[in-house]
Amino acid sequence: MKAALENYHARMQRVLDHIDQHLDGDLGLEALSGVAAFSKYHFHRQFMSTFGLSVHRYVQLARMKRASYRLAYMDAESVTDIAMDAGYDAPDAFARAFRQRFGQSPSSFRKCPDWEPWHAAFGPFDNARSKLMQKTFTTDDVIIRDVPPTPVAIMEHRGDPATIGATIQRFIAWRRAAGLHPRTSPTFNVWYSERRPASPADYSMDLCVGTDQPIEANGEQIKAGEIPGGRCAVLRVVGNTDNLEPAALYLYRDWLPASGEEARDFPIYCQRLSFFPEVPEHEAIAELFLPLK
Repeated sequence: MKAALENYHARMQRVLDHIDQHLDGDLGLEALSGVAAFSKYHFHRQFMSTFGLSVHRYVQLARMKRASYRLAYMDAESVTDIAMDAGYDAPDAFARAFRQRFGQSPSSFRKCPDWEPWHAAFGPFDNARSKLMQKTFTTDDVIIRDVPPTPVAIMEHRGDPATIGATIQRFIAWRRAAGLHPRTSPTFNVWYSERRPASPADYSMDLCVGTDQPIEANGEQIKAGEIPGGRCAVLRVVGNTDNLEPAALYLYRDWLPASGEEARDFPIYCQRLSFFPEVPEHEAIAELFLPLK
């Protein structure tokens, strides 16, 4: 019974991975039921009962999520190209659908995204993805590594986590102007508070880029700092790197008490090794670092 259920879930997971990798392709019922090796006459109900969304709506949201990331974070791409890649024949049809879902036109979202309705619109999509993506970690997934100290440029985010998108936009624009490309200059997040503090105003994290060059703020609130060297427990997370809380919980709740190790006096942090939408969402990679004494 358990093996049959695992096989069923693996087939459904294959469909989600296929959608991630083929957002520009044919994602109709017939193609996706073939990926899962289920009958097309039943697949739409099977998908709906597993994920709580129709196949059509899931695909629409997946394409819209990529489109909104491109609008917010990749300003070299035209709205027309983004609309076509999202499956719309014309920019005005894309604009209507975008405004209906997020309450903003694509061009105004690009200039100044309102992230609250965006998060609300993607709630059902994130819930659908998390149903099969709750990876369970084991001690074999954790490596203890000696990490060298890393000089970094830091942009602080203080306040409601729902507004982190605006800080990320500013951070990307600053590092682009500074010539600090993610392929050559590593990207880190350092968390000073829990993911959802009782008061959203208490949320605190740093966005960092590794650089030993002199820092020119260019009108931004950027400061120099360092991620200290030392021993760290390192846990690699592949896919769903928007939410690293399950991985952090595993380190604190399961791995640390059983390991006999003690945490060092520096916060948990991550290095982002590959990013959505540059790679399909299930291929995004982050490594979580728990500093040890």
